[in-house]
Amino acid sequence: MESLFNNVKSMALNVGEMLTPILTESKFLETGVLTPEEFIIAGDHLIHHCPTWMWSTPADSSKKKPYLPPDKQYLVSRNVPCYRRCKDIEYDPSLEKILNDTEDNDEAWVDTHHYSNNDITKVTKLDKDVIKKLQEAQLEDDEEIDNKFDTVKKKEDDTVGDINDEDDDEIEDPNAYVPGNDDSEDEENGGGIVKTRTYDLNITYDKYYQVPRLWLIGYNENKQLLTVDEMNEDFSQDHQNKTITFESHPFSNLQMASVHPCRHAEVVKKICRQMMENGKELNVNLYIIIFLKFMAAVIPTIEYDFTQTIEM
Repeated sequence: MESLFNNVKSMALNVGEMLTPILTESKFLETGVLTPEEFIIAGDHLIHHCPTWMWSTPADSSKKKPYLPPDKQYLVSRNVPCYRRCKDIEYDPSLEKILNDTEDNDEAWVDTHHYSNNDITKVTKLDKDVIKKLQEAQLEDDEEIDNKFDTVKKKEDDTVGDINDEDDDEIEDPNAYVPGNDDSEDEENGGGIVKTRTYDLNITYDKYYQVPRLWLIGYNENKQLLTVDEMNEDFSQDHQNKTITFESHPFSNLQMASVHPCRHAEVVKKICRQMMENGKELNVNLYIIIFLKFMAAVIPTIEYDFTQTIEM
C-alpha cells in the first residue's frame, strides 16, 4: 500500500513538474531554492572539490531536460562504500538537532549527527598524521633496503669469478617471480581486500521543488542489487518511509531510493539564516555541498565525498 501511494504521488508530482515554470530568478538566500543555472554552477563546484562526482546524461535522449545542458543532466558518484549498517551506529541523543523553521516538530528535519563534527575532524586529522608517519617509515625502510642491496651486490661482484661461463639456463634470476605457498589462503581471505556494500548516488534537479534531489541504489559484496529491505538497513530509521521513498529515476526509470525534496529548501533557508546571523553568507556555488552535508543525517554510513570545510 505504501509503495502504491508513493507511485501515485510521484505521478502527480510529475504532472505538477510539467506545469511548473522554469525558475529564472535567484531566490536561494530568501527561500532556499535553485534555478537550473545555479544547479549547474553548484554541480561544477562540487566536482572541482570532490572529483569522485561527475556529470552524466541519459542514454535515451528523449529523457533529457531542455532547461539543462545536454552533457550536464545530473550528477553521479559510483561505487561509494558503505561499511556498516545504521544499527551498528550507537545512537546518542546529545548529537541530535532538529532543523525547523516552524513550531511543528513533526514536520522538522532531524539531523542525528549534527554535533559530531568535532569528532570527525579529530579522526580525519589523526588519519592524516598516521598516514604521514607510515610514509616516513616507508622511506626509511626503502633507504635501508637500498643500503643492504648495495652491500650484497659488492660481495657478489667480488666473488662472481667465471660465472658468466655457466649455462644461462642454470642462472637463477634474483628478480624472478616465485609463487608463494599460500595462494589458497589468500583466496580464502579475499586477498586482503575488504568486500563491502557499495552505492551509486545521483543528484538530479527537481523542477517542481526547485532543489537538488538525491537518488541511491545499492549493491551487496558480490555486486548484486540490494533489496528494499537491505537498503533500508543503511538508512536512518527517523527517515525511512517518510523522507525516503522508492520511485522511478527520471532518467532511467530504474527503481531507486530517493530522499524526497519537499523539505530541502526550508533546511537550506535555515542554514543561510544561521550563517548570516554569524556575519557570513552562503554562496550559491556551495549549495550542493551544503545539501550533501545534511543528507548525511539520512544515510550516515554511506561514505560519499563532500569534504570541503564550510564554517557555519
